[in-house]
Amino acid sequence: MIKFGELKKIALTDIWENEPRKFTPWLAENIEELGKALGMQLEFVEREASVGDFSLDLLAKDVGSSRTVVIENQLTGTDHNHLGKLLTYASGFNASVIIWVAESIREEHRQALDWLNQRTDIDTEFFGVVIEVLKIDNSDPAFSFNPIVFPNQWLKSKGKTSSNKSSPKMEAYREYFQRLIDELRDKHKFTNARKGQPQSWYTFTTGITNIHYGMSFALGNRARIEIYIDMEEAEKNKKVFDSMKNDQGTIESALGVKLDWERLDDKRASRIALYRSGSIEEDEATIEDIKNWSIDHLLKFKKIFPKIIKGHLKN
Repeated sequence: MIKFGELKKIALTDIWENEPRKFTPWLAENIEELGKALGMQLEFVEREASVGDFSLDLLAKDVGSSRTVVIENQLTGTDHNHLGKLLTYASGFNASVIIWVAESIREEHRQALDWLNQRTDIDTEFFGVVIEVLKIDNSDPAFSFNPIVFPNQWLKSKGKTSSNKSSPKMEAYREYFQRLIDELRDKHKFTNARKGQPQSWYTFTTGITNIHYGMSFALGNRARIEIYIDMEEAEKNKKVFDSMKNDQGTIESALGVKLDWERLDDKRASRIALYRSGSIEEDEATIEDIKNWSIDHLLKFKKIFPKIIKGHLKN
């Protein structure tokens, strides 16, 4: 006979006794899990970010699209005060993604977020997320992010495109990156991303803030896979790049390819890249070949680079 344990829901205040000092820092540390629930690659930017006399709980970005994300969190149910703050922060940071995390979402606030999703442009997205903490008998607690409010297109087909008119070339980029991220997510668990964009590039998290994987169509009819180093300080970027270049032979031997080491002295960031010929305007068979080449090398980059980067960040 199967014996089942008792599933218990734990009050958030029993886990985090204080919202700004305990819950918000925990949420910042677990922002990737929140992103996973929403199909995004969320990267932490700043806690208690200022908007005039007010302070936003968490400022983040969606790595794949470089969109600004504002997050307001509560240990209790939603209230009017936090709704007003959420809209103030969204305006102050010109955010494209607005996330409200709470223990519960009142029906009036669910309707308000739904209304905002219906009345704002398709590039502005409002999410209402309930966080639950559960235990089975005397087990350790486990948390779960449950999206309750989301944009209309969020649950629709993977290939859903914007209603905004864009050029055939932009639509070709969107379709290509949709196929790329779908395969990377579903088959290889490489990313949480779920929405292709009408742009010539897409960026993926490495797990290291401000250092990203990228796939793009570059000038000169070339497709590119890269590690992009932009830690917001040129001196720091160049130091990490130079340190890694000293191990060029070891890195290229591990990857099995020769890389382009682009210090980019006229820019703040630096890049380590791999190129092949091809553009978005190729025939379907070539586009498929570019996608497969991109996936193959992104997976190699993920296997090799994180440990190497972390080692050189310590230097």
